[in-house]
Amino acid sequence: MRTLAPISLGPRASASTYPGGPEHVRRVRADVRRLLDGCPVADDVILCVSELATNAAVHSDSRRSGGTFTVRTESCPGTDVRIEVEDDGGPWVSPVPDPAHGRGLDIVRALADDWGISTTPAGRAVWARITWQAPGATGLARPDEAA
Repeated sequence: MRTLAPISLGPRASASTYPGGPEHVRRVRADVRRLLDGCPVADDVILCVSELATNAAVHSDSRRSGGTFTVRTESCPGTDVRIEVEDDGGPWVSPVPDPAHGRGLDIVRALADDWGISTTPAGRAVWARITWQAPGATGLARPDEAA
């Protein structure tokens, strides 16, 4: 049996800019959670956006005084959720290797159906797309399958 997304949910889009410090990633998670209320893959999306925002705040020029990063989300119930974090660019600063850190993009790779990195006029954007699928479903719900 397939479960359809609630009919009251429609396509949603959001773009928010945050100060570049890692202490603001908590706010990113809260904002995206609100936007994805009722989405069956919200936890995966929030984990991915948290990793991408943390990377922007820790490894890019967004971490500098006055730096910012922008989080964009687009969700279409029954289809997918796309997230993007645009930072201020610059070389990524890698801290001393630590086995407990440095797995953010591995998490994104594991959870996202597609992802990528592009250069933007402001810096760099890392995006991910996750299929909106109800728990236990074997594919995307289609309107003609509603019973």
